[in-house]
Amino acid sequence: MTTTSTTALDPQRVQRRTVFLLSSSQLLSGIGNGATLSIGSLLAVDLSGSEAWAGSITTVLTLAAAIAALPLARLAESRGRRVGLVTGLVAAMAGALLIIASVMGQSFVLLLLGAAFLGLGTAANLQARFAAVDLAEPGHRGRSLSTVVWAITIGAVAGPNLIQPGAAVGSALGLAPIAGPFVFSAAGLFLAAVLLFAGLRPDPLLLSRRLALEAKGEGDAGTQTARGTVRSGLRAVQSSPLAMLALAAVVAAHGVMVAVMSMTPLHLQQLVGGSHAGHHGGTTDSTDALVIIGITISLHIAGMFALSPLWGWLTDKAGRLQTIAMGHGLLLVAVFIAGFGQHEPVLVTAGLILLGLGWSAATIAGSTLLAESVAADARVTVQGVSDTLMGAAGAVGGATSGLLLAWIGYQGLNVASSVLAAAVLALALVMLARRRAPVAGNGAMSQPPA
Repeated sequence: MTTTSTTALDPQRVQRRTVFLLSSSQLLSGIGNGATLSIGSLLAVDLSGSEAWAGSITTVLTLAAAIAALPLARLAESRGRRVGLVTGLVAAMAGALLIIASVMGQSFVLLLLGAAFLGLGTAANLQARFAAVDLAEPGHRGRSLSTVVWAITIGAVAGPNLIQPGAAVGSALGLAPIAGPFVFSAAGLFLAAVLLFAGLRPDPLLLSRRLALEAKGEGDAGTQTARGTVRSGLRAVQSSPLAMLALAAVVAAHGVMVAVMSMTPLHLQQLVGGSHAGHHGGTTDSTDALVIIGITISLHIAGMFALSPLWGWLTDKAGRLQTIAMGHGLLLVAVFIAGFGQHEPVLVTAGLILLGLGWSAATIAGSTLLAESVAADARVTVQGVSDTLMGAAGAVGGATSGLLLAWIGYQGLNVASSVLAAAVLALALVMLARRRAPVAGNGAMSQPPA
């Protein structure tokens, strides 16, 4: 922010510009995650020499995102959203370059380090959705948030399908073919960082604070915020039952999604390779397997993001809790279709699409409810804590999914994952029933208090 008075600015015009810039950067940066999700587990097996490490890339990436979430939130609190988001994207670009180096040097350690840096980009992308509601009007928070989430669709869906074009680019640059997709990742992340650095002015978070202070007649006084911690963020969440449910909704949805999604490429590779019963057979360079994996992950990511505007609209119109319940209901259906249809690639793909849809509904509605259910001065810290716990859930899901796949198979992994979704669905329904009893028919749930 500059010293120019905010009275000369139209907050809603700035909001529209902010959503456009955030959406554009999400589109570009989505390519990075798409490539990593589609071939990360295959690279891990190739470079480590063991299937036991298949989930390591997803685990490291999500764990790094969890660790980085609160520091990036603190950076946003002190310097604004622009600095926090650009920092994460630049780190992710470095991660894509490290993965290229790991392939060329056949180094598993470099692969893990690259995944860790890419995790910072994941943390930044998650926080971009909260930046979209800093200046949003209450009745449009769900839609503003979902627009930014939706924008990642094109890049994220394209990522898994850049395997073959990436191989051609890699060969032209003298790289190993499997490293080629990460050239696209690095370029997309670089462009996203430049776009936000140059264009996200005025900063939406800093502007929203100044507007609030001017409305109170306090000028620029008190613009410095206290240093947020996990403990202070959790205290703020615990003060509101709605915030607690919202946090549980996004964390559980992320854990279920990562656990199932991260092992699906390996399961499909074994399935297409002709090994339906065991965990051997099939090869990492199987063209058929790579094509099916690319299509499946692309459709899964499309499910995660393509219908985001619908979930944002339902969040604003039908209600936050109702949309959370829909999301976790879809997650339950998804894991049973994928699990019990484990021998049919079409059913596995259908389950992955529904998994993405459920994640999207629960994350958009939960994030919106969380942002408006805590005090304004604790909001950024709570958002950072939310992303930290989401990342931790994803890391646990990624770390345990490989073990569960080995112990109880792909079907067992899906059934085990259903427990979290069922628990949140039950809590949401109970809270809906309790809130409807005293306020039946007045539509209060469509706009929960901030």
